[in-house]
Amino acid sequence: MKFIDCKNYQIHFNDWQAFEVTIGKMNPSTCFILVDENTEKLCLHILLEHVSIACQVIKIPSGEQNKTLATCQFVWTKLMQNGADRHSIVINLGGGVIGDLGGFCAATYMRGIRFIQVPTTLLSQVDASVGGKLGVDLLGFKNMVGVIKDPEFVFIFTPFLKTLGVDQIRSGYAELLKHGLIADKNAWLVLSKVNDLTTLNFDQMVYDSVLIKKGVTEKDPNEEGIRKILNFGHTIGHAVESYWMDSKSPLLHGEAIAIGMVSESYLSYRIGNITESELFYIRDTITRIYGHNPKYLKPKAELIALMRSDKKNFNGVIKFALLENVGQACYDVEVGNDVIEDSFLFYKERI
Repeated sequence: MKFIDCKNYQIHFNDWQAFEVTIGKMNPSTCFILVDENTEKLCLHILLEHVSIACQVIKIPSGEQNKTLATCQFVWTKLMQNGADRHSIVINLGGGVIGDLGGFCAATYMRGIRFIQVPTTLLSQVDASVGGKLGVDLLGFKNMVGVIKDPEFVFIFTPFLKTLGVDQIRSGYAELLKHGLIADKNAWLVLSKVNDLTTLNFDQMVYDSVLIKKGVTEKDPNEEGIRKILNFGHTIGHAVESYWMDSKSPLLHGEAIAIGMVSESYLSYRIGNITESELFYIRDTITRIYGHNPKYLKPKAELIALMRSDKKNFNGVIKFALLENVGQACYDVEVGNDVIEDSFLFYKERI
């Protein structure tokens, strides 16, 4: 079975035998599995078939709106009430919210206990489970409280993707597209030609995308330099996602990042890094897959204000990760508010 060796942990693919052996070798005092109502129903029974020790299940509600310190307090309390000690392990079975929040709870409980990531969504398999970023949202701002802490292991099982609706597959596909745009032009060109996401075999796609993220994060584990390129599409995308999160029509993460990638490709074009034809190809590809949703780039003043709270900024100056070329990215790029507003217009005027 395939696996990827990272500096401090391994990522295994579709290997239940390795999962069973790993749990046995870790010999935890107690084992906890964090789920939401979806993974409890669709995935938990499969995982439990491959765990030979008793496990206690902690369930939290799904959704980004529950990725909060209040939910962390609930998880910490459950761990404490049920005898978790520094020799316990937490298995995070779910998407990005479960992985980010569960990992953060484990990394901070008793100053840190061991945890394993078992991502079940496309987004979490190619993004959230790799690189050690953990945390929760605060006052509507994405991932404002957190730590960088590697898991003991990551186990990716692509059959779990069959439990997802097309919207969740499409959301995760945005990160695949992003990885191609910032690091692998050939991958981008292949991914950009896909018309039906429901018929894809994701085994190789997920593996290749994880390799890209692993390569970037190991060069810069604490996001002091090159790792910032992974934020392409996220400065504008996170602002859009945060602003509309509590509305009647919130966006999934990948849907917001899709808007961000179109707008930030425009910024890349304005500073002379990509050609007009490349810009239009990116825009046309992304709007074909994700539709055209101009209402989400309103109101522009509030969105720019949210962007000023992005963690990459310095002294209130917005710093972008942009395309250097298609398949290569740069970071810490400053552009004026007028150009940012022009990028909104470029997306909005899409016909």
